[in-house]
Amino acid sequence: MPQEVSVSYQAVKSKVYRLVDALVVGEKSEAEVQESIRRWWELIHPADRPIAQKYLAMVLERSAMALDAVEGGLIEANQPEILRAPESNKTLKIIHRLSKHASLSSAV
Repeated sequence: MPQEVSVSYQAVKSKVYRLVDALVVGEKSEAEVQESIRRWWELIHPADRPIAQKYLAMVLERSAMALDAVEGGLIEANQPEILRAPESNKTLKIIHRLSKHASLSSAV
């Protein structure tokens, strides 16, 4: 029987951050990160997937907000007179993708 993984918020956050770091430093490509997530998802027991998906959505949403804050801070530092509205569409897009993936996964 395959090994199952923890789906605590901290475990999900650690997985996502390790993959982001591996992509940033060039240890993994985008395709390798996607494959890693696919393999990780398969190790999660089907009964635990809704909570894993909830935590994943939270981590991705907060990460997107952090990236937007960094980008906004940089823009303000370079052009303080230009104020930029937050891009909540990115967050909504991520949540929509996760919901779509969940409905496809449950159909299989």
